Amino acid sequence: MAKQSDDITSIIKGHTFTGHNLHHYSEMNLDRIYMDYNATTPLEPEVIQAISEALEDAWGNPSSNYIAGAKAKAMINQSRENVARMVGGKAEDIIFTSGGTEANNLVLHTAVEHFRRNCRTAEEGDGHQNGSNGRPHIITSIVEHDSVKLVAEHLQKDGRADVTFVPVSKVTARIEVEDIIAAVRPSTCLISIMLANNETGVIMPVQEICQRIKSLNKQRKRLRILLHTDAAQALGKIQVDACELGVDYLTIVGHKFYAPRIGALYVNGPGTRTPLYPMLFGGGQERNFRPGTENTPMIAGLGKAAELVTSNLSDYESHMRSTKLYLEERLRAVFRDKIHFNSHYPGSDILPNTCNVSILGPALQGWKVLSNCTRLLASVGAACHSDSGNRPSHILLSCGVPSEVAANALRLSVGRGTTKADVDAVVEDLRETVQLLEETN
Repeated sequence: MAKQSDDITSIIKGHTFTGHNLHHYSEMNLDRIYMDYNATTPLEPEVIQAISEALEDAWGNPSSNYIAGAKAKAMINQSRENVARMVGGKAEDIIFTSGGTEANNLVLHTAVEHFRRNCRTAEEGDGHQNGSNGRPHIITSIVEHDSVKLVAEHLQKDGRADVTFVPVSKVTARIEVEDIIAAVRPSTCLISIMLANNETGVIMPVQEICQRIKSLNKQRKRLRILLHTDAAQALGKIQVDACELGVDYLTIVGHKFYAPRIGALYVNGPGTRTPLYPMLFGGGQERNFRPGTENTPMIAGLGKAAELVTSNLSDYESHMRSTKLYLEERLRAVFRDKIHFNSHYPGSDILPNTCNVSILGPALQGWKVLSNCTRLLASVGAACHSDSGNRPSHILLSCGVPSEVAANALRLSVGRGTTKADVDAVVEDLRETVQLLEETN
């Protein structure tokens, strides 16, 4: 596999750095080409600048009255506005978190706690909650990120919730709306469906699900079903508007759109229109929903990155789409009938930057190809599953990809700075690697 220094170097490719920065990296190989932007992204120069300014000028406690504290508070307020604007919400709808994992945990925790409190209130009143007594029921999909999937499994194992993991269609790789509706029970308290899948790039019908569930909520005398989407992979790649989607909660993950490793949760009227119960207790920051002294520099970086997305999304999207289409064209031209795209499904929209592909052959498992490439830096699937050995991705298997094809999968995800020259170099690297592996098999 590539050396760690290669991994670090690849992340700086395509971005502007000062002479000081380049001197720091002078001992590294600058020829590696990074195509794993669904795993993480580098910081934009403007984001680095915003973080640096916060570190230098806004080091004070945001709850303090002196200048450094006031500057910190002002930066946090501006960032909240920027993040809200990016997702079509209001500033008061944004709660800053440590990242997407915390945001997702907070949603599932809230849904279960809200159900429990309502059941207790009902018992103290008329003795029942219109069929909603007992354990809360959560609906999610089998292709969710682990920060949703494992939380749901934990709640189920602990006896705190019942969970339905809805499969995706083996034709479209999407969650079918009717399958979600069919899974609803009287005790259903939350539906959590990702906006776009991190491996296939398939965009899920979240808006249609929300429309159907809201109609169902109007007919129910029971507790309203809450709606959540993890938008980690969609932000910065496609237009995301929480109000248009109709969700109650939307997870925001900075390091997927050239921001630092921090996150936020959009909540449609936290504590008023939509319940939100804290998992942590402390000094009252973030209106008591997420206490802890605010990480001002990282919040400033997130806000700047959100501002860039709002201003430049159409350019980002069109560049990534054209680059990905060129990548697919070159792969077809070089590998012909040996290529199988695991990110092409009839009737499904795909993220503009994601190409999941298998090069067919008995010696061409994804991990083996990547470990022999001299330039390409990519992955075989989700970064959080990188320790799962050489097993085929359960996501691809769930989407109907045959096991021997899934075993050869490469997830290639392009970024804002990926060029056609990068694509040409990567495809040539893959051609040489495949030839080598086939000759030595």
